[in-house]
Amino acid sequence: MQVIGLCRFSYPAEGGFQVEHATLADRIAYLYAPARMEERLAHFETICLPGLRAQTDPDFTFLILIGDSLPAHYLDRLAALVADVPQARIVARPPAPHRQVCQDVFNDARGDLSAPCLQFRHDDDDAVAVTFVQRLREAALDCAALRRQHRLVGFDWNRGYVARPDAQGLRAEPNVTPYWGVAQAMAVQAGVRQTILNFGHQKINQFMPTVTYTHEDMFVRGHNDHNDSRQKKHVRPVALPRLDATGEALFRSTFAIDADHIRRVFA
Repeated sequence: MQVIGLCRFSYPAEGGFQVEHATLADRIAYLYAPARMEERLAHFETICLPGLRAQTDPDFTFLILIGDSLPAHYLDRLAALVADVPQARIVARPPAPHRQVCQDVFNDARGDLSAPCLQFRHDDDDAVAVTFVQRLREAALDCAALRRQHRLVGFDWNRGYVARPDAQGLRAEPNVTPYWGVAQAMAVQAGVRQTILNFGHQKINQFMPTVTYTHEDMFVRGHNDHNDSRQKKHVRPVALPRLDATGEALFRSTFAIDADHIRRVFA
């Protein structure tokens, strides 16, 4: 089956954010603020892309949804970062209702709407293990009978790490959280137009059967000052321990995340 992932890179959607803005102009000004964009590009380069670039199963499409108003100098830098990622495709859209535009972008990328497909969601500061696409295909095969009976079937890998990159490398700690929205996927039957982004990641099990996996590390949830979920006043800082050499080696082998690369970018 075709495997498609979608990443919203500072796309100024109508809705889709935990923190609202009074006007669309306010949202665009917030999203494209220089300090925020520098952070997003740095996380995208050092956390998000390495594991996707190193997938053991390279047969997938990775859509990067941007606003058609993204300043040209940021678009040029984004394009340069994915130039060596053949699966990546930058898709520009004007502001529109969040779920509808994501649905349209997903379905435009499907080679054949009359065929089933596998979809995953991904944030620009998160990572998946280099085996993620391989494991997703294996899970779909294991659950073939379930997929035949249901229009949609969710898959969730809930073991991984919370991590924060900085000029000294990585701070990170293990984490097990179900339905967190990273390393989360969905099988879609032929002809179904709904996509994984039609559903809130924490509520996906309320709308379809889901299968969860906890036996291996499959995600890195990025932690930074501009996380959408961290813009609310009641959110407290999270203290993460510094990775030692063994931890850095694990991140390189599991997620293709290189602490030396992080140190160079964040220096």
